[in-house]
Amino acid sequence: MNIALVGCGFVADYYVSTLAAYPDLKIVGVVDRDAARADHFASFHNLPKLDTLDALLADGRVELVLNLTNPGSHYEVSRAALLAGKHVYSEKPLAMDMGHARELVELAEAKGLQLASAPCSLLGETAQTLWKALRERRVGTPRVVYAEMDDGMVHRMAYRSWKSASGIPWPAKDEFEVGCTFEHAGYYLTWLPAFFGPATTVTAFSATTLPDKGTDEPLAVNAPDFSVACIAFESGVVARLTCSIVAPHDHTLRIVGDGGILSTHDCWFYRSPVKIQRPFRIRRRTLMTPRMRYPLVGEKKGRYKYRGAQQMDFARGVAETAAAIAQGRPNRIGARYSLHVNEMVIAIDRAGADGAPYKMTTTFDPIAPMPWAGGPAS
Repeated sequence: MNIALVGCGFVADYYVSTLAAYPDLKIVGVVDRDAARADHFASFHNLPKLDTLDALLADGRVELVLNLTNPGSHYEVSRAALLAGKHVYSEKPLAMDMGHARELVELAEAKGLQLASAPCSLLGETAQTLWKALRERRVGTPRVVYAEMDDGMVHRMAYRSWKSASGIPWPAKDEFEVGCTFEHAGYYLTWLPAFFGPATTVTAFSATTLPDKGTDEPLAVNAPDFSVACIAFESGVVARLTCSIVAPHDHTLRIVGDGGILSTHDCWFYRSPVKIQRPFRIRRRTLMTPRMRYPLVGEKKGRYKYRGAQQMDFARGVAETAAAIAQGRPNRIGARYSLHVNEMVIAIDRAGADGAPYKMTTTFDPIAPMPWAGGPAS
C-alpha cells in the first residue's frame, strides 16, 4: 500500500516511527504547506518530498492519504483527497464541523473509498483486552463507566521545550485553540461505543476556566479547557467522561459491573495492565478484593522508540485501513464509526453551560474485535 503524508508537524514523527513496523506500507511522498518544514522532515526521515498537495493528489502511485494537518484543515484536505480518488486516514477529528464530517463520509461512500479517523487506540492491546473481559462477563453485566482524560495544568508545564524526534515544537497555540475535548476525548470515546453499542444521548457541560494560557501569541479562540459528559449507550450502560488541561493528570478507566470492576491506568499506553476487583463480604461489610491482573491479549512488544509521554502505535489505524482496503472488508474504525465518535466530541465541546441533553443522530454497524483478541480472522 502506497501512502502519502500531508502535514509534517509535531505528530508526523510518531506516525513515521511506528509505520516502520509495517513493511507493507510504503511512504511515497510527504508534503506540507511550509516548504522548509517539509524539506527538513523529508531529509530527517529520508523520505521523498512532493512540492504541493495538488502534485500529491495527481500522483497515481498514491493510494492512501494520511492527513496529519491542523484540525481546522482536516475537512479541506480529506475532501480533496477523496475527490481525487484516494483513500483517507485522518488525524482526529474527522472534521471540526458536523456538516463537514457528514459530507466526507457520504463522499467516501459514494466513491467506494475508505475513510477513517484517529485515534486508533481501540485496536491496542489494552482496549482489546478490556473488550474480551467484557464479552466473557468477567465482571457480570456492565452498568457504569468512569473515564478520565485530565492532563494536568498544561499551560504551567515546560511545553515550549517539547519537541518531536525531528525537532518540531509542540503546537501550543493550535492545541489551546482546538481545545482538549477535540484533542483528547476521543481516546476513550472510540472505546466505549465498540464495547457498549452506539451512544443515544450526551448530556454535557464545557467551560473555559483559564482566560490566559500564557502563549507567546494571543489565541484566536480560547477553546474549552474543561468538559464533563454523561453518555447513555444503546445497551443501557452509562458513562461519565471528564476531559481537561486543568485538573491533575488522570487517564484511568473504570467499568463497574454487577460482579466487580474492570480498570486500566492509562489509555495512552497500549499495553497498560487490565485489572479486576470483585466484591466480597465479611459479616455485614462489603469489601473489594485487591486488583488482580487479567492477561493482556496480543503480542508482547517492547517500548515504542520515540520521545513522548505516551506509548501508542500511531500507525495501527493506518495499517487497519490499508488491510481493509486490500481485503475488501469493513474497517474496524471506518467512516460511520469515526462519524459517530466525531458527533459525540462535538456535542461535548459545544455543550456550553446549559447542560441540555443532546440526542445522537448517527450510528454504525457492530465492530469485530481484532483476530488476536477473539475476533474473526481477517
